[in-house]
Amino acid sequence: MMTTTLQKHAIIGMGKTGISIAHFLLQQGIPCEAFDENLNTLPEGLNITLHCGALSSKVLQTFDYVWVSPGIHWETQVLQEVRHAGIPMQGDLALFSEHCHTPLIAITGTNGKTTTTQTIQTLLETLPGGCDTGGNIGTPMLDLIAQNTLPNRIALELSSFQLERCNHIHPHWAVLLNVQSDHADMHANEEAYLEAKLRIFAHQTAGDTAMLPTDKRWDTLSEQLSERGVQVHRFGHLKEDHPSLETLAAGIVSNDKQNTLFWHQDGHRQSLNCQRIPTRGLHQHINLAVAAQAAADFGVSNTVIREAISSFRGLPHRLRLIGNVAGHDWFDDSKATNPSAAQAALSSFDQSIWICGGLRKGLDLMPLSNIVSKHVSHAIVIGKEKEAYIALLQKADINYSIADTVERAVVMAANDANNLPVLLSPAAASQDQFRNYAERGHAFAKAIQHLEKQA
Repeated sequence: MMTTTLQKHAIIGMGKTGISIAHFLLQQGIPCEAFDENLNTLPEGLNITLHCGALSSKVLQTFDYVWVSPGIHWETQVLQEVRHAGIPMQGDLALFSEHCHTPLIAITGTNGKTTTTQTIQTLLETLPGGCDTGGNIGTPMLDLIAQNTLPNRIALELSSFQLERCNHIHPHWAVLLNVQSDHADMHANEEAYLEAKLRIFAHQTAGDTAMLPTDKRWDTLSEQLSERGVQVHRFGHLKEDHPSLETLAAGIVSNDKQNTLFWHQDGHRQSLNCQRIPTRGLHQHINLAVAAQAAADFGVSNTVIREAISSFRGLPHRLRLIGNVAGHDWFDDSKATNPSAAQAALSSFDQSIWICGGLRKGLDLMPLSNIVSKHVSHAIVIGKEKEAYIALLQKADINYSIADTVERAVVMAANDANNLPVLLSPAAASQDQFRNYAERGHAFAKAIQHLEKQA
């Protein structure tokens, strides 16, 4: 793919990503027009034609290229018709890959992308030339290469939506953290979701590095990458007597007394007792181990890695301790928008009061049953899709209450006689009551602050 000034380009979806595509194309002297079903105006200074209302495949087929923002469903009939007509259609990652010549670190997975990406950026920022980050978080990726001075390294958090819209990406260092059935509803099927994630490795060659979980399901991919000359690191959580432990580059090793985070640097294994890490949760610690290995591979000193991991307190809405109020420790894990994320959070506590519920997205909650039965003392259900959560709690034989709102749930949890930690880890999206998970987390924190004022 080569974009030229003789072509006419359409951009579908004029959120932050669509706007960044428009600015980048205009900077290259390439004419473009915008399409959005909801907007009536574009930001001041973006002087291009805006087509409002329902998309038309007939109109889109008059363009040479179509760029689709990640929030637009890839499998809508109109987009399928345009693709079948032979019109090239991709996303901002394809445009970025064509024009970026900076060493690229790419991070994908269902859960843990942001924690891993931002920790890698923090560690690599200590190197000469630093490291910029963007993609699915923060700065749109095209804005990173529109600057006058390119960074020495770029770390991108990549969603399955971004990856499925890109036919060629070649990261120097890439990691697949995990794959669970979260966004499969936004793809043709679960196989398409997995295929999108694996595009991150498709063009890696000798001299590149790939990190894969230790699960056996990734063994074949590991062998295929190794045959191409890619250095493959495996990571995960194992017991200290597990025979596969020596094959792991990074992760968590456990015995009866403690968990230890480890990574490899200059051929030697480096270790850090997990009790020295302020943030909680095995899943968080695995993400930190991956980030530590990335930093070691890029030459960050062992001292810097150790100090950074030892001071990591977590990101907002990701199993973050808000404080101790009314005899309870309160943890905001509003980012847990699927059952797998909630399972990881619940497993971080012996017992907790669990606030759950929201927009389930059709995901099966029953695999949570054993974890809930073991780690939940009492559950409080919020949101508009209560029935599935109630069914889960009944199967797990856990007492529960119905609160409807986050504010009411906080009051009910505070009145629980057991001074157990209270965990907001909804296992659900937030859009039934909030704009996003962050707004839900802010409502949780605000309710706790109100509780503290009344004490």
